[in-house]
Amino acid sequence: MREIIKNTGSVYFSSSKWNVLNSKISDLKPSTIFILVDSNTLKHCLTFLLNKLTIKDNYKILEIQAGEMNKNIKTCEYLWNQLSENGADRKSLLINLGGGVLTDIGGFVASTFMRGIQFINIPTTLLAMVDASIGGKNGVDLGIIKNQIGVINNPDMILICKEFLNTLPKKELKAGYAEVIKHGIIDSDNYWDKIKTFNELDIEEIDAMIWESVLVKNNIVTLDPSEKNIRKTLNYGHTLGHAIESYSIGNDSIPVLLHGEAIAIGMVLTTYISHIQCGFPEDKLTEISTYIFNTFKKIEFDQNDIKCIIKLLKHDKKGHNNKVLFVLLNDIGKHKLNCEVPQNNIFEAFDYYKDFI
Repeated sequence: MREIIKNTGSVYFSSSKWNVLNSKISDLKPSTIFILVDSNTLKHCLTFLLNKLTIKDNYKILEIQAGEMNKNIKTCEYLWNQLSENGADRKSLLINLGGGVLTDIGGFVASTFMRGIQFINIPTTLLAMVDASIGGKNGVDLGIIKNQIGVINNPDMILICKEFLNTLPKKELKAGYAEVIKHGIIDSDNYWDKIKTFNELDIEEIDAMIWESVLVKNNIVTLDPSEKNIRKTLNYGHTLGHAIESYSIGNDSIPVLLHGEAIAIGMVLTTYISHIQCGFPEDKLTEISTYIFNTFKKIEFDQNDIKCIIKLLKHDKKGHNNKVLFVLLNDIGKHKLNCEVPQNNIFEAFDYYKDFI
């Protein structure tokens, strides 16, 4: 049975998940129920969810606009006001129905409203299913800087329903796949070997991979819930990836990138840096790079782009004493934390990315 039962943050992927959800709502006896959607999940996912719920009228819908540009304090303030104006109290329940941006915002709003109300995550994108909705990280961006404001607080439960993937454009599905690739690289040769056999994102066959990625992330966050040690490995490719994503949002010289698209670039760069600094095997570097380039479109960066991206690194949350610290690998599944990376190695990694054929 595909379930992970914990005091908080239990994950349900089995056919009984909707019964579990309705039982949970009944047990919680919330004073009011709020369902948070964005402009996409309102159209494509809400009706499906409502048909699964036994509550038929005791809920209120809260809607925000979709997209990373709306992941900010202004959106949170709007939602806090909506909760307050609609009579929310500390016994209210917020159900977050959406992708990673929405579960990040919804979790943060729930964790801070009246110093915390209960919330449930129902991720609707591949990225949110395998990564964003699990582990209790909630928060918003500060300007273009990713995830600068936030808390770690687990939802009461997480329901994974792969049927929602049918609502996604191929671009969104691929973006989420970047986090699956990351889990394979940081976990083991065995999981990586499974991942690289997938040439197409077949929703009917992807459920086993989703569950294995959920297990990888859950095992890590259970060992290190507050990200003092091994949980940092989940940021593999994210130090540069987040900077690239932020830069793409705030500048016109490269296209705006989805989170997973930026992380895919970050993984190529970081794996190359791992090769030159930690001896990561060259054949595996080539294998990973080839796989990522076969899945994601290459982006062109000029020298000014790279310099600006490097400047954004100072905002990375893993930094300490004004030093930017990376997660690197000696090999697949063999991590090296808190690594300093000279700027010339970053420039060299971008050269590798540009020249890779």
